[in-house]
Amino acid sequence: MLQLTEVAYARMVAHAYDGYPLEACGLLGGDPTTGKASVFYPCVNAAASARVYTVDARDHLRAERDVEDRGLEIIGVMHSHTHTEAYPSPTDVNQAPDPGWHYVIVSLKREAPVLRSYQIVGDTVREEPVSLLR
Repeated sequence: MLQLTEVAYARMVAHAYDGYPLEACGLLGGDPTTGKASVFYPCVNAAASARVYTVDARDHLRAERDVEDRGLEIIGVMHSHTHTEAYPSPTDVNQAPDPGWHYVIVSLKREAPVLRSYQIVGDTVREEPVSLLR
């Protein structure tokens, strides 16, 4: 289960809208043992694409340094789908770097944004519950 603070959730959705019409992306910082993501790091989509994302290397390094300073870890990645559902594409599955991460997708296809999270291990995609924390 992924636990998101309300602030992290709001920042992810806002970042998805800010990046539109391109896919937006960012990293989640938190506690890997509890699955609590307390920090969201908006990142530049280095691919500059509406179909794929690549987290900018400099943004990734800045996030890594900040989570270490906070005693946390990078526990996942978020990206947006601008015209499709919040489900990992084959490209998303193929580029999933860490089987322990949470893969969050914010879909902007509908009137209201839809946020879902997945665990991706090899070719296996499993949706996980998301709870919001105050």
